[in-house]
Amino acid sequence: MFFFKKNESWKISENEVTSEEKFLNRRAILKPLLSFTISPFLISFPSYQSHSGVGYSFTSKINKKYIIDRKITEERLATTYTNFYEFGSSKNIWRRAGKLVTNPWLIEIDGLIKKPKKYDIRDFIRVLGGEEERIYRFRCVEAWSMTVPWMGISFQKLLSLVEPKIDAKYVRFETFFNPDVAPGQKQKWYPWPYVEGISIEEAKNDLTFLATGIYGKKLPNQNGSPIRLVLPWKYGFKSIKSIVKISFVKHRPVGLWEKLAPKEYGFWANVNPNVPHPRWSQSKEQLLGTNEFQKTQIYNGYEENVSYLYSNFSQQEKLKLFR
Repeated sequence: MFFFKKNESWKISENEVTSEEKFLNRRAILKPLLSFTISPFLISFPSYQSHSGVGYSFTSKINKKYIIDRKITEERLATTYTNFYEFGSSKNIWRRAGKLVTNPWLIEIDGLIKKPKKYDIRDFIRVLGGEEERIYRFRCVEAWSMTVPWMGISFQKLLSLVEPKIDAKYVRFETFFNPDVAPGQKQKWYPWPYVEGISIEEAKNDLTFLATGIYGKKLPNQNGSPIRLVLPWKYGFKSIKSIVKISFVKHRPVGLWEKLAPKEYGFWANVNPNVPHPRWSQSKEQLLGTNEFQKTQIYNGYEENVSYLYSNFSQQEKLKLFR
C-alpha cells in the first residue's frame, strides 16, 4: 500500500531507494591511519537487481509525515550484508551477531534529569507510548546511501518522560560491552564500548529517532537490536546500535570514532557534499545495491528540518559541523 503527498525537500524519488541489503553495511573503516582519498566511484558492491518494494507494505503504524512515494527495498538484503564492529569487520557479521542475547535487555536513563530509571526494553517502549514507522534516508561517510523503513519512537517522547535539567547540554549514548559474546571487543585498539553523543538541541529535533524495528519487524541483532539511534541528517556512524545507556550530561561526549581518528570523524558529522572526508569524496553517493550515483544533498536532504540548529554558531564552529 502506498500513500502520496506533496514531497518535502528531504523526500526521495522512487529510484533512489536503496537495496535493503546494503543498508546495514559499513565497509571496514578502521585502518584509520590511511591518508589517501578513495573515490566513491571505485566502491564495488555485489551485483543485486533492484528489489524495491518486493514483499513489503507500510504497517498500520506509519507516520504519514515521513512517507515517501517510492518502493521499499527487499528485507533480505538489509539483514544479511551488515557491519557491526563489536563482532568484527567482516561483511558477513550478521552470523556472529546472532550470539547477542537481547531478551531480556535493560536500558538505563541517567544523568542530569529529574526522573532517572533503568527499564526493561519492553516496558521502555510501552511507557513511551509504543512504536511508529518512519521512512528515512541513510547516508554513510563512505559515500553510499540507502532508504529504509524504521519502527521506533521519537526521542522527544523520552525527553518529556525524563525531564532534563537546565544543565543538560548533551546526550551521551553507550552500547553494550561483552567481549565473551562480541569478539570484536577484544581488539584493544578500539576504545570500547561504542559511545556517541548529540547536543540537547539536536535531541529535541523531531527527526531524532530511537529505532526498535525495521521493515515492520523487530530489529535483527546485526541492525542494532533491540534499540538504536537514527539521525538521518548525519553520517551513519552517529547512529549508535544496541544501546544500554542514555545519559544527559553537561560536557560534550567523545564518540568512539572521534577518539580513534579525530581528524576523520568529528562530533557533529552532518552530511555536506562540499566537505570531503580524508578518504572519501562526499560530493556524490552510490545507491547501494545499484550502479547508480546521485549528488549528495546538504544535511542529507533535511536542511529545512535541521539547519536552524546551527544558525547561531560562529564561523569557526560552523567549519566543524561537517566532519
